[in-house]
Order: sequence, then structure tokens, then C-alpha cells
Amino acid sequence: MNHATVRTAAAMALLMAAMVPPAQAQIGVPQVQVPLPQLPVQLPPLVPAAAGALQAPLQTLRQARQTRIRALLRDNPATLEADPEGAPLRRAELLAFAPSEAALQAAQAAGFQLLRRQSLDLIGEVVVLGAPPGITTPRALTQLRALDPGGSYDYNHVYVQSAAATPSHITANAAPVATPDASGARIGLIDGGVDSSHPALLHAAVTRSGCSDQPRPTAHGTAVASLLVGNAPGFHGAAPGARLFAADVYCGEAAGGAVDRLAEAFATLLRQQVSVINISLVGPRNVTLERLVQSVLARGVIVVAAAGNDGPAAPPLYPAAFAGVVAVTAVDARRKVLPEACRGAHIQFAAPGSTMMAADAQQSWTAVRGTSFAAPLVTGLIALLQAGQNPTDNQNVLQRLSQSAIDLGRRGRDPVYGYGLVGESMRVAAVSR
Repeated sequence: MNHATVRTAAAMALLMAAMVPPAQAQIGVPQVQVPLPQLPVQLPPLVPAAAGALQAPLQTLRQARQTRIRALLRDNPATLEADPEGAPLRRAELLAFAPSEAALQAAQAAGFQLLRRQSLDLIGEVVVLGAPPGITTPRALTQLRALDPGGSYDYNHVYVQSAAATPSHITANAAPVATPDASGARIGLIDGGVDSSHPALLHAAVTRSGCSDQPRPTAHGTAVASLLVGNAPGFHGAAPGARLFAADVYCGEAAGGAVDRLAEAFATLLRQQVSVINISLVGPRNVTLERLVQSVLARGVIVVAAAGNDGPAAPPLYPAAFAGVVAVTAVDARRKVLPEACRGAHIQFAAPGSTMMAADAQQSWTAVRGTSFAAPLVTGLIALLQAGQNPTDNQNVLQRLSQSAIDLGRRGRDPVYGYGLVGESMRVAAVSR
């Protein structure tokens, strides 16, 4: 075997060891047996054949979320459809943000149906309109915007969880460092339902909302909640002692996670006077969601969001890429960015996000991977900083966090790691039980 062939085989072995199977590319590493080695950002020099062979697995990583979306659309044709770029939305539904009465009357005169109307104190009104019969949703949106050029209209997009968490027979690698105290902090979470009876959350102050006050626990929501405020033997989240207000925007429905659900969740959390909100959901740019986020930011609340796991060449995902949102990427135990993590000028911080222990909705534990699970560590750190000062002094809080960050990659802020790595000591490694 010649040297080129040896180097090609070695490079491919390194890549495959670092990646989860393609079908679980955005899933917390399932069925973990041992901590997995991670793919370095800078690969060793490869012969051309090896470099070309690497593109297929990385492309699979980028396509993982799209595969999930296609399955979602295929299985729910009565309630979901795709926009022209392939993003999921509630079928034939359009959103108007704070429309005038004259604009609503003009829309109804043109055949639009007024489906739902949400008067969200502290944020603004969101109206859900149904497209006229016989008109495609994209054409209906164009018509709405033509009827009211100064208005704010968009699809009722559906946002999906940035990564998934699946049960694994794992336990903590070692007892974590001294538990921080975030007593007095109030954290908001917009996600799937949270299992507050899990051992990690049993003694945490968790207030659940959404779904007619009957949230349905999910693996993703429970894992993120545990990384925020969990506290159990051998494990703790980033801000134990803080009070968590968890808004379920899915309710076990395929069309859950729509923008109007997010609007309701934002309004609920603002009423609870949270100072920071964690969102580990991703999707396309949406005018209504952007207006909602800006309204929340204007009230002095910090919004933290997962950057997403579509890969380094993918376009930015939202809400992480909205101006003012704290976008978080993920690194492995060797401080290397995950190969599936999105990149861009909006990235502000990196945090651990690989082979970490977290709670699961089945009263068990799971090993998680992805930017979904790095974001709550940053949210918890922000809550800790806020607890020691005026919570509305967000500029100082973020400045202090950036000053504590470990600079990685290019010197200074960069599109891969942002200001650098924070929360490294909060990572609880997961190993086989």
C-alpha cells in the first residue's frame, strides 16, 4: 500500500470516528459506549482523492435537518406545506404583525380569512390570515404585501429543534465542579415540553406553560432544561437555583413550533419577568419573528439561540442570526468546533456541545450533541452574571462574558467561535453505564 493510500484511509477513519451515523447527525450521540474522538477543524493535508471523499459525509451532515423537514412535510400534508425555499409552514396561513384595521378589512375584502388574532400585551398584535381558496400561499403573500405595502406580512413558518436527544445508557464521567448558585435568576425557555419530574429537575423551580397548560414532555426540551437548571448527584446545569419558565410550543403536534406559537410564548415569558430566554430552535428568516424578537430585546431581555447544525457552508439560521440575538456554536472536548455547526459573522460564543450528559424525557439520561445543547450553557452563564447586578445592564453582562471567553481560532472575534469558548467547566461528560 503506497503512502497516499495510507493517508487517505487514515483520514477517512478519523472522520467516521468523529461523526455520528448520518441518520442521527443532529442527534445527541445515541447508544454511547465511550467518548467519541472529534474531527479537527483543520484536517491534515490530504491527497486529492481523500479530500474529495470527505465531501460526501460532510454533505450528509448538512442535509440531516432537511431530511427531517421533508419527512415532516410528507407525513403531514393536511397541515403543512413548504415555502419556495423548502422551509415548512402551516398550510395556507399568513401572518400580519400589528396590522391596521383598514389593512385587515382590505384583506378580508380580497378573500382572506381572519383565522386567529393574538393581542400580545408587551409585544404587539399578531394576526393569522387564511389564504383565499384557489390561491397558492406564496401568491397570497404577494397579494397581501401589495394590498398594504407598509405592512409586515410573512408565512407562518414552523421552527424545528436544532438537534434531538435520544435515550442512552450513560452516566456522568466524573462529579462536576462546585455547583454555582443562580438563586433569584429568572430564565425563559422556548422549546418542546419539559419533564419536571425527572431526577435532574425534581428539586428545580420549573413553571411550565403552553398547550392549554398541559405540556407534553419531550427529550429535547427536557435535555435543554436540565442543562439550564438541573441539579442531581454527579450532575448540574449551568444555573441551578434559577427559576425556569418553560414554554412548550409543540404540544406534540406536527405543526407545532409555528411563529404564532412562538409569539404567544414570548408574551408569556415577558409576563413572568424573565431576564434571559433560551431558544434552541432553527428555521428561515421571518419578518414577523424578527419583529417579535426585536420587541423582546427592546424590553431589556437577552435572547440566546442555537446557531444550528446545517454545516459550515450553510446559510445563517434564525432566530440566531437576527441582530441582537446571542448566537451560540458548539465545540467538542478538545475545543474544536463541531463539523456540523453553522458559522457566520453572527456567532458570539462557543460552548461545550458534544458527548455531554443531560436529562431525557423517559426518566433516564442521554448523551447530547449539537448547538442546541451549547446554547443553554451560555444562557445559564448570562443568568449567573445577571443575578449579581442590575439585570437590565445587558451590555455589561455580555461584555463580561466575552472578556471571560477563551479565544479560539483566529485572534479576536471570528465567524467560527465568536468571542471564544465559555462554560467549559460546566460540561459533564457522558460514558457508558
